[in-house]
Amino acid sequence: MNGKKVNLSDFAGKIVVLEWANPGCPIWLRIHKAGTFKVLAGKYKDKGVVWLAINSTHTSDREKNRKFAEAEKLPYPYLDDHAGDVGRAYGARTTPHMFIIDKTCALAYQGAIDDDPSGKKGKRVNYVDQALSELLADKAISVPKTEPYGCSVKYAPQK
Repeated sequence: MNGKKVNLSDFAGKIVVLEWANPGCPIWLRIHKAGTFKVLAGKYKDKGVVWLAINSTHTSDREKNRKFAEAEKLPYPYLDDHAGDVGRAYGARTTPHMFIIDKTCALAYQGAIDDDPSGKKGKRVNYVDQALSELLADKAISVPKTEPYGCSVKYAPQK
């Protein structure tokens, strides 16, 4: 969003969380407004986990993303991918769609943030929190893949 390119290799040897974001998606916005992403990013920051939000919405741009990130005081980078290249490379389908890359740059988890698509459960399983806890404890991830939920990623039409 600030014109600097970010590469996954910049974070070699670290666990990286990729959060597909779109402020125009009411489901992503509900989770964002609840503080779920910020809380998790903060919980794991001191443990060396890098959190990156990526907006692959074709109608967005760097300036819109910058303004949103500043207004929301995001404590992690909010990356512009309005061309959709990164989203398509990962196969991101929804906002949110979560991916965790382990220290060896292997995909460790992909799917939903939690088991509560409707946002109405009192107690929910946060799959990202669970996977990060297991990774940091050098345990196998008990649930490495779930079905993501949310709005479809609004990719630019391909030519």
